[in-house]
Amino acid sequence: MKINHTKRWMIMLVILTVAGAWNIAQATPKLSGIFTSDMVLQRDKAVPVWGWAEPGEVVTVAFAGQKLSAVADSYGRWKLIFKGMPASSEGREFTLSSDRTKKPVILSNVVVGDVWICSGQSNMEWPVSNTLNAKEEAASANTPLIRHFKIRHTTAGLPRQNIRSKWIKCSPQTVKEFTAVGYYFGRRLHQKLKVPIGLIGSNWSGTLIEPWVAPEGFRRVPELARLSKRIDATLPTTPTGKLAFLKTLKAMRDWIPLMEEAVKAGTPCPPKPMLPATTSTSSPSNPTSIYNAMIHPLIPFAIRGVIWYQGEQNGQEGITYFHKMRALIEGWRELWGEGDFPFYFTQLANFHAPTTDPAGGNGWAKLREAQRHCLTLPNTGMAVTIDIGNAKNIHPKNKQDVGSRLARWALAGEYGQKLVPSGPLYKGHNIEGNAIRLSFNYVGSGLMVGVKKGVEPTVEVVGEKLAQFAIAGADKKWYWAEGKIDGASVIVSSDKVAKPVAVRYAFRMNPNGCNLYNREGLPASPFRTDDW
Repeated sequence: MKINHTKRWMIMLVILTVAGAWNIAQATPKLSGIFTSDMVLQRDKAVPVWGWAEPGEVVTVAFAGQKLSAVADSYGRWKLIFKGMPASSEGREFTLSSDRTKKPVILSNVVVGDVWICSGQSNMEWPVSNTLNAKEEAASANTPLIRHFKIRHTTAGLPRQNIRSKWIKCSPQTVKEFTAVGYYFGRRLHQKLKVPIGLIGSNWSGTLIEPWVAPEGFRRVPELARLSKRIDATLPTTPTGKLAFLKTLKAMRDWIPLMEEAVKAGTPCPPKPMLPATTSTSSPSNPTSIYNAMIHPLIPFAIRGVIWYQGEQNGQEGITYFHKMRALIEGWRELWGEGDFPFYFTQLANFHAPTTDPAGGNGWAKLREAQRHCLTLPNTGMAVTIDIGNAKNIHPKNKQDVGSRLARWALAGEYGQKLVPSGPLYKGHNIEGNAIRLSFNYVGSGLMVGVKKGVEPTVEVVGEKLAQFAIAGADKKWYWAEGKIDGASVIVSSDKVAKPVAVRYAFRMNPNGCNLYNREGLPASPFRTDDW
């Protein structure tokens, strides 16, 4: 059958916009790129396995005593689902075969454990080689049951279906390039649980949160409706986006005969119609662009949960960052279809030179508040790092405590171990005459004044006063205040405020010297009781 020029150009347009997003090369049955030798498969959950083949080809996958088959659909896609498997440190073969090829694809040394996505910007991407005691940490990292899958930086205007990388076993040589937060998180889990740990490093230095959010996530948050509508207008899967693509197709049909005439006449060619905005540009700052290329191809790979360290690039925001975090979390959960899987994140550390204004509120103060508000979302946890930052370095080298504090949330929340997951988090307050009594969640075995140095455990400082508390009356004028620990609460007062109405703690870019901890050695999160 002959295809005229108009139809040929229409087919090419579809290939450029849709097949380009698939990014699949087919010549033999293939697994999605997340499936390689040395991988970790998620234990105790259904495990989807998928890939591509010739339409109608029957593919068979075998692993750990299960053998399943599927038929590739008219687009060459196939998927099958293994039943949940118990954890296993035994490296076994994982095979893919088909009815049209003689030689199977064999993946070796595949284990079963827990898989965590490690995402965000540079403080998540920061490698082990750049952390405190890097040489000693690498030398002791002979832990081949911790494995890392690093995704290269890439963007796309439309969701891609595949990704290229490989699983790497942890060793003194390879660990240097692992995500440090992810590695220290995974190491703690591996030590406690004695199961293989898989870390999927999908992170990118200097990125905003918006490029990581799926369109489905933006749609779920009313406060982001304007942004969601703008995104939907560029997607061929939405009514408004469909109209835009149909308009482009019409323009292309009208352009083809003009182009043919120009070529025959040897005259200048008319400009080619442009594709809808998001499909023609994939800047790493564009909403959904990183999600499309670095998260979407992972779905529906079975995972245990996500750890997230990002926010510096959105540092001047307040409550809007909470809305974006909600979109990120709910969108990923919706698309994975595994329910409210755990999502643990890092509150930004102290940074920049300290200031003396008791009101604070500068720099990242409001963003940290928005991060704390994210704890209202189900199955979330926040690692407080206000005590381990560096005034002169946006990338503090103590990633050991970051990973360990994230792991506490996982061990307590996801794995049911009896331990306190967090430092004190503000719960409420009562005005008592000329003072305000503060109450907290996660007091643990008690409150204390502490000091943290490097990766050493927090030490109680007996006789030292609490620092970084401020208090204000109805006139909204802030004064430094004295804080006293009284059982499970803190009483705050100042002789300059006779009738206090509000308290702030460490509510500034760098609250140098903030020292409220629980006796588990975990710091209190910055907070304020007002909304001024």
